[in-house]
Amino acid sequence: MSTSRFALFVDLENCGAKVATLNSILEKVKIRGDILLGKVYGYTDSYKDLKELLLSNTFSVVPSIRYGISQKNNADILLVVDALEVAYTNPLIDSFCIVSGDSDYTPLVGRLKAMGKFVLGISRSEVASSIFINACNEFQFLESVKSTSRSARTRRGKGGVSTDEPADLSALSKVIESIITEQADEDGMLASELKGVLLRLQPDFNEKAYGCATFGKLLTKLAQEEKTITVKSDNFNVYVSLNQDALGRSAAQLNAGNWKQAFQEQLDHYKDDGFERINPSILKADIQAAYPDFQEKTIGFKRFSDLLKELEKSGILKLDVDEQKNLLVRIV
Repeated sequence: MSTSRFALFVDLENCGAKVATLNSILEKVKIRGDILLGKVYGYTDSYKDLKELLLSNTFSVVPSIRYGISQKNNADILLVVDALEVAYTNPLIDSFCIVSGDSDYTPLVGRLKAMGKFVLGISRSEVASSIFINACNEFQFLESVKSTSRSARTRRGKGGVSTDEPADLSALSKVIESIITEQADEDGMLASELKGVLLRLQPDFNEKAYGCATFGKLLTKLAQEEKTITVKSDNFNVYVSLNQDALGRSAAQLNAGNWKQAFQEQLDHYKDDGFERINPSILKADIQAAYPDFQEKTIGFKRFSDLLKELEKSGILKLDVDEQKNLLVRIV
């Protein structure tokens, strides 16, 4: 499997500029390849919590300096200029990630694709333009970009320094599930490739922290204790795949007694990550990911919109309509 080499350009205003959110973006890109260049736009002192994360990932920072209405698009223009300069002058970079949903970036995406570059777009669903979404080779809604670092790095202290606490095998299992879901083919994923992705996500990863002498023994331990992966050998190659039977058995079910709590917990997750409004389709997709058998009819509703109206009556959310008459869920 070849490794993509990314340039990552982030519109901080679009992504909400929280540490957990930016970590999620970094992980989504690192699963796909190496980040050779990163740049954020619109930085102000209000984003000081990001300093350590930006420095540790060697980001360049473009500050937000505005003077009058005519300056409001400066960051957007700079992003386009910088991306094209990289595309023309750095032959090592074959992929671009643009964190913004603004349709103004569509011509940039077109030019990058014409040069043979892969373009990954990431944006909040509330502001994502359908034109920009369809222009990208791949697009991810920011709300659905799952963060794994917060749970997986329980053995780290401030700044990512290892502590004496034992490594969390369950958290590592969730990281590996995410990687395999993104990267594996029908036969699974080579163990060597899996370890390479883990090291991109966690440069201080070491199997010895989990009490194993080799990565192969760690995978066997995960398969036996967590039961979410399977490990098999084929002509001296070790392949790792998801144990679909175990994952299916562990999936919870929604019913008339617990569905409101499940939606409340999902909305709280969005709120913790700094989102105020989301597209209903994102909410439904994340509920279905957590509860694969979920259907509106099983809990007494003909349409998902009827379910949302019931949640609004219960004070769990509010329903808004944007300028394009699209329905949005406001998190209360």
